[in-house]
Amino acid sequence: MSASEPVIAIIGGGFSGAATAFHLARELPAGAADIVVVEPREGLGYGLAYSTVDPAHRINVPASRMTLISGQDNHFVDWLEQTSAIVVDAEAIAANGALYPQRRVFGRYVESHLQPFLLSKTIRHVRSAVASVDRTGERYRLILAEGGTLAADAVVIATTHPPPALPSPLQSVAGAAGLLANPYDPERLEAIGSDEHVLVVGTGLTSADVIATLDRKGHRGRITALSRHGYRSRGHAVKQADPAGDFTNLPSRSATALLRRIRTAVAAAAQRGEDWHPVLDAVRRQGPAIWQALPLTEQRRVVRHLRALWDVHRFRISPQIKDVLDRRVTEGRLAYRAASIVGAEQVDGRIRVRQRLRGQHSPVVEAFESVIVTTGPAHADILRTNTAIAALGKFGLVRLDPIGLGLETDLQGRAVGTSGRPTDSIFVSGPLARGSVGELMGIPEVTAHAERIAAEIHQWLGCQTALRRKAS
Repeated sequence: MSASEPVIAIIGGGFSGAATAFHLARELPAGAADIVVVEPREGLGYGLAYSTVDPAHRINVPASRMTLISGQDNHFVDWLEQTSAIVVDAEAIAANGALYPQRRVFGRYVESHLQPFLLSKTIRHVRSAVASVDRTGERYRLILAEGGTLAADAVVIATTHPPPALPSPLQSVAGAAGLLANPYDPERLEAIGSDEHVLVVGTGLTSADVIATLDRKGHRGRITALSRHGYRSRGHAVKQADPAGDFTNLPSRSATALLRRIRTAVAAAAQRGEDWHPVLDAVRRQGPAIWQALPLTEQRRVVRHLRALWDVHRFRISPQIKDVLDRRVTEGRLAYRAASIVGAEQVDGRIRVRQRLRGQHSPVVEAFESVIVTTGPAHADILRTNTAIAALGKFGLVRLDPIGLGLETDLQGRAVGTSGRPTDSIFVSGPLARGSVGELMGIPEVTAHAERIAAEIHQWLGCQTALRRKAS
């Protein structure tokens, strides 16, 4: 690299960061920039989701919908066939023939496509976390957790999901041996006894992963999965169909109107003998346009009142994990409960949890050997839990979005600072931008967003080059 090359530092090398680096490397002419991904894991593309080594953890959508390149729906499937990565995993094939490989395999797929760029040094991988960030003039200085610094002209925030926040009623047992505040700690999960009575707080995808892990390791005890509504993640349609419905023509301007419109479309599909999956797929695909048509107050209402219902239909589980959950429910070893936790205490080595069942006033008290928190990433805590982003916040260069889903961005993907103006050289790629973008959690959406961020950085670099030429 020459000293004159601008440095693009990507903080985080999970799927969002790896995809952004991949598309930036494809987009830019040779030598246009030094692309550096700062990621503590050994490989790029794995992140929190795809670094799991648990064979029970599988991708949650068919492999035919997982791709690093928009418009090439079979990109991952073709790679599976070319590498024979699926041959040793007979359980990956669902009853309808769709492929659901172990999750780590998808990480290998992403890493393999970055490898040529890493070998040519078009992309550099600095294996460290970013402890803090300083700004000197128009440049940034990333202070690395492993020691040393990295100077950059532009920064892409593509960090992993923050951990779940410990619900306030469980703060009283924060130090209890049976409390697992981090559901991604495999050693703690493995240490749970096979006959323990377990409370899983949350009933979404992470909850399903945790239950699948416990089942795989031979857990025989009872599991209670609790959430405010008691919704359980739905499975996939037996027969795949194209998305059905248009929600962008005269888009809804209120949460109530949007819900009514979706329900009408689902009812119409039922009259045709079809199920709800294609309708919700259309809502997901049109998510950004739907979201941006809603006023801020209505966006907040969607998050407050409809998010739980949306999540269980949108974040579907693989057939393999669904089979595990169904079997345990049938056996009486798994129960879903609609309730809120109102308090907890540690008594005789167990955690006694006071719960208020939905629609009832009198609390129910029950003791558990283990309590696992799977309430989902605390995106609104990102300025507290991530020291690098917190440092940028202190400089006024980033701020939380007004919905509380992550960081605010403008239409070009640039971080919005405390002044309300975008920071020209800081971009946000991936789920942390979903408060501004809308639907931004699934691989197709994150891929498209990474492609867009890469294009915006390409344009930004062109502007910087023009400014330097003008100044000289």
